Amino acid sequence: MQIKFGTDGWRGVIAREFTFDNLSLVAQATMDYLNRDGLGDKGLVIGYDRRFLSRDFARRVAEIAAGNGIRVRLTDGYAPTPAVSWAVREAGAGAGVMITASHNPPEYNGFKLKEAFGGSARPATTKILEEIVAFNIANVRRVVDCPFDEAAGKGLIELFDPCEGYFRQIGRYVDLDLIAKAGIPAVVDPMYGAGSGFIPRLLKGVAEIHNDENPSFGGQAPEPIGEHLAELSALIKSGKYRVGLALDGDADRIGAVDENGDFFSSHSIFTVILRHLIEHKRLRGGVVKTVSTTRMVDLLADKYGLPLFETPIGFKHICELMLAEDILMGGEESGGLGVKGHIPERDGILLGLLLLEAIAVRGKGLRQLLDETMEEIGHFHYRRIDRRIGDIEKERLIATLRSQPPSEIDGRQVVSTNFSDGFKFIFENGDWLLIRPSGTEPLLRLYSEAGTLQQVERLLQAARVIAGV
Repeated sequence: MQIKFGTDGWRGVIAREFTFDNLSLVAQATMDYLNRDGLGDKGLVIGYDRRFLSRDFARRVAEIAAGNGIRVRLTDGYAPTPAVSWAVREAGAGAGVMITASHNPPEYNGFKLKEAFGGSARPATTKILEEIVAFNIANVRRVVDCPFDEAAGKGLIELFDPCEGYFRQIGRYVDLDLIAKAGIPAVVDPMYGAGSGFIPRLLKGVAEIHNDENPSFGGQAPEPIGEHLAELSALIKSGKYRVGLALDGDADRIGAVDENGDFFSSHSIFTVILRHLIEHKRLRGGVVKTVSTTRMVDLLADKYGLPLFETPIGFKHICELMLAEDILMGGEESGGLGVKGHIPERDGILLGLLLLEAIAVRGKGLRQLLDETMEEIGHFHYRRIDRRIGDIEKERLIATLRSQPPSEIDGRQVVSTNFSDGFKFIFENGDWLLIRPSGTEPLLRLYSEAGTLQQVERLLQAARVIAGV
């Protein structure tokens, strides 16, 4: 079994790639890495989401950590990834492990490594883990473990509640009293995931749907995109609520529904919060976006004179810049957004609360806030579609686009390209199209942003023809 880390962690279909045996190999390699680099003595934080067998997978990792002499703090129940990441930072642990497949379909599970700074493992670190796994397999390295109850009895495994410290941090960052006094009728859809119950615990009176334990996630991937939020949208349109917030399966990503009941994408969220941080919180710093993220961020950075960085997709790349530079905000199209003064990590819960704070401060709905910005910088429309694609077809497409990239698409001249992550084609007025194979699933992702929805749809249709999907 070859273990490969994708955009954030190692993931696989449960009982096919993601098995207890394969997880044990990854866990042993992780403990070898921590002990080799002197991080094992600082201990390990382990958390897990509400997916099928997540708790058991987490306990297995804890057994292997204990067997390798590493003390473990294991969450006493399911927890959001950002709460586990914060616990790593707050406890001064050597690392953290989160058992989750994030927004992937229900049949998946995964292993996310968090480094001591409380953020996603950097590419150099995951490369080391892959190499150790391969070395251990080739050399028949024995997995060393200690049975859970025995390890707990020896004090090597300790259960803890990650919420206490995390909630303190949230309370320092967001003015919860201000939001409460504004009395914003809000409803949260945690999509049956690990964020269930968290925002209502921080803000009394906030309603919640889809908060019961359901490892099938209602039959769809727990990804907060428009087509998955019909019920949330209907609740807003009923007039009972003014805003809807949605979290993915491990609550590190955010989606929203505006006051009209329309989906409010991550691009719009990025734009509104970036302006809120600058104008209300008076914060400054660089801005980081991934290759598939809106131009609105570019234009706002230019408006306020902020440095702008662009990275490949995957928050681990944003995390590296947040560690190296003075970064105000970083984000990606999938709803993963991080901010200065917190951890270099995505946090759907914090970002959802920042949206409510922006509404409370300005007394306007999300769409009104976005429209104000668009009146200044221009109007933008965006859409992403996913199509299944086989490995052979995927490799053939990649080879063709690398060797013979089109110079014209839908009758429009391509003025520049960006092939740092996928194949991005940019047109004269700034409209763009991105064709990108997924790093975690057998999917081809097609993205476009343009001045009108019609232009977006035309570019996406042209991409489907180019890709044969």
